[in-house]
Amino acid sequence: MSRLSSVAKTSLQAARAQASASMRMASGASGPKTMTVRDALNSAIAEELDRDDDVFVMGEEVAQYNGAYKVTRGLLDRFGERRIIDTPITEMGFTGLTVGAALAGLKPVCEFMTFNFAMQSIDHIINSAAKTLYMSGGIQPCNITFRGPNGAAAGVAAQHSQCYAAWYGSIPGLKVVSPYSAEDYRGLFKAAVRDPNPVVFLENEISYGESFEVSEEALSTDYVIPFGKAKIEREGTDITLVSHTRNVMHCLEAAELLDKQYGVNAEVINLRSIKPLDVPAIVESVKKTGHLVTVEAGTQLSVLVSRSVPKSWSSRLSTTWTLSLRELPDVRCQPHTPRSWRTLLSQTSTLS
Repeated sequence: MSRLSSVAKTSLQAARAQASASMRMASGASGPKTMTVRDALNSAIAEELDRDDDVFVMGEEVAQYNGAYKVTRGLLDRFGERRIIDTPITEMGFTGLTVGAALAGLKPVCEFMTFNFAMQSIDHIINSAAKTLYMSGGIQPCNITFRGPNGAAAGVAAQHSQCYAAWYGSIPGLKVVSPYSAEDYRGLFKAAVRDPNPVVFLENEISYGESFEVSEEALSTDYVIPFGKAKIEREGTDITLVSHTRNVMHCLEAAELLDKQYGVNAEVINLRSIKPLDVPAIVESVKKTGHLVTVEAGTQLSVLVSRSVPKSWSSRLSTTWTLSLRELPDVRCQPHTPRSWRTLLSQTSTLS
């Protein structure tokens, strides 16, 4: 992959700055800035492409079509076909190419149209990427970011709706992140690209068009969120709700209902990172509340969370409860997905 000339580099930086500025929308003249998840990802990808010539994007329809979900919109025009690369519809093929490029010292971003299709690539992800550092005695890194939508969306049928957080979270050698807000997407994506080893970056299709407030810090080109660092989205004293990705929103909705209708003050933890897991954040919250509810994007990831609470503190827990998808293929999505009312029912059960 050729290096960019200094002239081209300067023009790309100017284009990036202009495009990034256009995405920083204000809700009012002096109000907080907001950004959609799609724009947060797009800007983060562009900034990492600008920062490091070894970064490139490969996947189905990422270039000429601007991405299936328009996450890579405009990147082909700005960075060219050597760095934004369309592939045939063969996940096993282009995943193998990106893993090979990573082993050669480049830093590919491998996009899957959905992580359901990544099942075609599982041998490369697990046996070629995840295990290389260990099997080489720490000599051979594999800097690669696997990204794309994961879990349920709106009416996309069972073959497109599986959540793979628990799958990838069980594989040694992989880091797994599942962001919620626009700031999460920007900071965690940058951390993934800069990590010397493979990261599975699980996105949510429904979240792409949703807007979140973003701080000035999060708009910095060097804004990085470290892996394994959860965020307390809402402080509380009576019950701990732990979740990731879009289900954090349902937890926040349920927390408001609990407060208004029952006077229950819920603390909401946004995991952000599935592996490594922020065990101290969970433990400290449970010490305070004595009640734990985990809200899953898939089926029974909670074994990770429940085991994260040391035995010395398990006796202090009045109740633990897991809310996850039902044990069946996700066909229609919405009735099958944890909603705030289901969360609310489970929470009040733990407090009774």
